[in-house]
Amino acid sequence: MDPLYKLMRKYIYFLLFVHFFTPAQAQNNNSQNQRLKVFIDCSNTYCDRNFIQTEINIVDFYLDSKAADVHVLITEISTGGGGDQYQLIFFGQNQFRQITDTLRFNTDPNATEFEERDMLLKYLKLGLTPYIVKTGLGKDIQIEMKRKEGEKQDARSDSSFTTKDPWNYWVFRTNVNGHISAEESIKQFGLNSEFSVNRVTEEIKTVFQINGGKNKSVYEAEDSNGVKQKEIIKNDNYNFEHYLILSINDHWSYGYEIGFSHSTFSNNKHRALFRTGIEFDIFPYKEVNTKFFTLAYIVDVRRNVYIDTTLYDKTKETLFGHGFESNLSFKQKWGTSEFGIEYHNYFHNWKFFSLGMHVELDIRITGGLSFNIFTFAELTRDQLFLPRETADLQEVLSRRRQLASGYNIFTHFGLNYRFGSKLNNFVNPRFD
Repeated sequence: MDPLYKLMRKYIYFLLFVHFFTPAQAQNNNSQNQRLKVFIDCSNTYCDRNFIQTEINIVDFYLDSKAADVHVLITEISTGGGGDQYQLIFFGQNQFRQITDTLRFNTDPNATEFEERDMLLKYLKLGLTPYIVKTGLGKDIQIEMKRKEGEKQDARSDSSFTTKDPWNYWVFRTNVNGHISAEESIKQFGLNSEFSVNRVTEEIKTVFQINGGKNKSVYEAEDSNGVKQKEIIKNDNYNFEHYLILSINDHWSYGYEIGFSHSTFSNNKHRALFRTGIEFDIFPYKEVNTKFFTLAYIVDVRRNVYIDTTLYDKTKETLFGHGFESNLSFKQKWGTSEFGIEYHNYFHNWKFFSLGMHVELDIRITGGLSFNIFTFAELTRDQLFLPRETADLQEVLSRRRQLASGYNIFTHFGLNYRFGSKLNNFVNPRFD
């Protein structure tokens, strides 16, 4: 037998042995056809998580960083040219712990939220690609990283098949916070806590939430005779809320809300609330990242028990009412626009109503010229809970209780113009 032939045969046997029996390859086989587990850390900047999870649906997004295969840390810092520099650090974990990468990109000083969001998504896709390939699911990588509508799914072979969550998508949050401030004549203390449970899927959204707080203010002063006076103001509140929203189709949804509350500020000893309604989105809900236009009709019933007798000689009453809400929003390359209107009245007397409206515009007119405005205005004709006794001067100044008002208005606006160099990628955080 030819010696060269023998050598080639031994070499082929050796390659086959390495390919099928080495531990490294066995480990790699175990990782095949498993969706990548990703934790997005946006604690240092704002991320549109809904947009990210909508546009990348071939990975699993985890809320626990320790359970993820890749921890993506996203940070942002201003550049000298007026734009922002984003940094994405990809920390590999578990079987990917040897793979770490960092990507950076700069945004234009005049970039809108729409453009920055798209750029962040692009670099996130680029950074995740090497990890996805190593899971053996590189065949699912597309330029959009998004499954086409109408494409059939096979749970046995489709890599985008939904991963089972041991928590069944339930999320629990709790927090406790307080504040203390003191001057010689003014001292303020406060303690607030909150606990919530929610579950969100494409078919259902449900939330249970309870919160409460106590606030105390102490004012000390001397009158013209040198006599010291002390005023102590206490307010406390609690609130329980539960709501359930169900999807009907791409345009319709319905739901209900149940609430129980107490607030000394609003003369509310106890209040029970039940609301139910239906909502229609002119655009499909899937397009919410770029545009939405919703119309909703809601009916409600309230049972109020008051701390003090109200202006209408009530200590308790049951109120039936209904309302209408509409919201319109566009997020495009030219900027962002939002408009909303809300109306509510009581059935027993239609003169008791509230009508609110808000407008928000952030528009790039041309080049470095942009305009922004936010306005909120409300007509209030339904303050049935106000106490009969007129508030004294101390209660007005200290905001001990809610005051009668026929309207509320707030407006913020601005015109921005930038010119000069468009090229400045230097980052200098000194004395920031």
